Amino acid sequence: MECKPVIQVVSILFLWLTLPVTRLCPDGHDISGSDGGWTVDPDHHLTDEGPCNVDIWDKSLTHSQFIQQYAYSRPVILRGLSDNTKFQLLCSKTNLLRDYGEKVVRLSTANTYSYRKVDVPFQEFVDHLLKPQSLDALGSDTLYFFGDNNFTEWHSLFEHYQAPRYVLPHTRGAYSFGISGAGTGVPFHWHGPGYSEVIYGRKRWFLYPPDKDPDFHPNHTTLSWVRDTYPSLPPEERPIECTIRPGEVLYFPDHWWHATLNLDTSVFISTFLG
Repeated sequence: MECKPVIQVVSILFLWLTLPVTRLCPDGHDISGSDGGWTVDPDHHLTDEGPCNVDIWDKSLTHSQFIQQYAYSRPVILRGLSDNTKFQLLCSKTNLLRDYGEKVVRLSTANTYSYRKVDVPFQEFVDHLLKPQSLDALGSDTLYFFGDNNFTEWHSLFEHYQAPRYVLPHTRGAYSFGISGAGTGVPFHWHGPGYSEVIYGRKRWFLYPPDKDPDFHPNHTTLSWVRDTYPSLPPEERPIECTIRPGEVLYFPDHWWHATLNLDTSVFISTFLG
């Protein structure tokens, strides 16, 4: 059974609030989860989750249905397909700093082409670079921790992650792990098919099919696109979109345009199928 939001916050996109949005199942079970210690300033949250026009399925979706209805044609959100409670615990701020604080991570600029790479210790990234997005910053000025992970060093963490069970024929999965501040994200781009799961926080997704190019500037942030371009789009030019939360996985097919916006400080992992 699909869980519904029981608290809806209506506000201007860029109003920062402390009131959380909680999702409850009919039995009263809270599925929003804690923040894992990643919320440094509780005032720094984006409250506008936007509409959701992506299909949502639970375990009742069969592999054959996934292949026939979604794998090559449209995105879908999956809930409850795997239990990543242990992986979530390992991804708390305390645990990651303990295990990986001295490790070097590679940051990319948050623009469509990710021109620049910067190597810093993980502790330095968390202490000094993990912060909310400035409204006037360009993508080339924003350092984003996602992908480019040394798989050997991070293997002890990734081995506890349960990837989505639906696999495309003739593909294998490769992980990309990330942590980013509220308001950050990557502008529109495309690549092969894959999954994205939120471990902590909320991530808003915007998607277009391969034959419909979005109107965007490759060096402007998703935050500025939502502020400046999104409101003026006519209905027929609006993206497919949804906000996903911990325990929810979004699948996107090959060559689909997509942009992301982290509504909170977010920890997330993608499985790219290639």
